[in-house]
Amino acid sequence: MGIPILDTLLGIVKTPLERLIPDKNERQRFEHELELEVLRAGLAQMEINKAEASHPSVFVAGWRPFVGWTCGVALAWHFCGVDLFNWLRLAFFPDMPAPPVFGGTETLMTVLLSMLGLGGLRTVEKLKGVSRDHWKVD
Repeated sequence: MGIPILDTLLGIVKTPLERLIPDKNERQRFEHELELEVLRAGLAQMEINKAEASHPSVFVAGWRPFVGWTCGVALAWHFCGVDLFNWLRLAFFPDMPAPPVFGGTETLMTVLLSMLGLGGLRTVEKLKGVSRDHWKVD
């Protein structure tokens, strides 16, 4: 039993690796190094998250929870609250017109998935050596 993200990553690159590195031992060594690099990147991100969370400024430590809770509440409202509200409206006030529909969850999902994916993009930057020192949290 492996780590799901590693299994997925190796599953994606397996066929190209077989073509690029025909030697089985060399390919296994490369896969092992790839696994270690992904794990190192995850540990580095955890350290950044800990430093950010312990920062005394609410603007550094509070942005992620604020956006997370906002998206979570909006998602819960969209998938549960709206239906419950409409059921109660129809049960108790059948003549009341329905409120206007403000569209789907496209914008909400874009924000939520972007927020959840930022750590991964930052890891890619670090692996490519693009990270800059002035972004570090003191």
